[in-house]
Amino acid sequence: MSSRFGRALERRLPLIVVSPLFAASLVFVYGFILWTVWISFTRSRVLPNYEFAGLLQYERLWSTPRWHVALSNLVIFWVLFVVLCLAIGMLLAILLDQRIRIEGVIRTIYLYPMALSFVVTGTVWKWIMNPGLGVERLMQQAGFDSFRFDWLVNPDYAIYAVVIAGVWQSSGYAMALFLAGLRSVDDELLKAAAIDGAGPLRIYARIVLPMMRPVLMSVVIILSHLAIKSFDLVVALTGGGPGYATDMPATFMYAFAFQRSELGLAAASAVMMLMTVIAIIVPYLYSELRRR
Repeated sequence: MSSRFGRALERRLPLIVVSPLFAASLVFVYGFILWTVWISFTRSRVLPNYEFAGLLQYERLWSTPRWHVALSNLVIFWVLFVVLCLAIGMLLAILLDQRIRIEGVIRTIYLYPMALSFVVTGTVWKWIMNPGLGVERLMQQAGFDSFRFDWLVNPDYAIYAVVIAGVWQSSGYAMALFLAGLRSVDDELLKAAAIDGAGPLRIYARIVLPMMRPVLMSVVIILSHLAIKSFDLVVALTGGGPGYATDMPATFMYAFAFQRSELGLAAASAVMMLMTVIAIIVPYLYSELRRR
């Protein structure tokens, strides 16, 4: 009897171990996602109000000028962040793929920023780009009195300061993924192409990069996800300012939920962020599953 019970317990042990985690994820992740979606269709302000109000909060959201600023900032940050991280990451990966002697040291240096949190990155770059403490003051003390680097306090350029900090942190991560993809390419193909007379640029353009399409798509998805949910970097670096010049949808949601007591409006902005993420991930997953 005990042996039968032991065998039954052994068969069900994975289910017993996984089920609490699954239940917790179901409640605290997907349950609260559904709760947020419902709150976005109510008149909730300071406290939740579960009376259905239709698309009122979405109408208010899209008529709020600050939301349009947050969206435009997201587009600027998203495009520049992804493109620059891809370009720098690919360039560094190609250089490291030459198997230089101190590759391990250089790879560690490039990857180190990714080990830092966005809060630390934002704080460090806030010091570096502070006109009274950082690069501008250093250059002026060196004799370049006309040098100006006030992007952090300039509403027209502050979003590009956020891009610089984000690219500095994440380009090393893109490099690591690209380097892993480069190392997976069969050397025999490269040798055959070289024997046929193909130069390095042609080999990478015609053979290596097309074979790295899955890695490239994965990097784009990961970087896009980081861009959409960028909150801690913006808060640590600019606080959304000057004014709300560097506001993002994530900081917009936080400000209206916890500072302006507009829970329904904040929930509507969160749902729009969720829809943006879904619009990126679902086509990618569909194309991958269809290709397989």
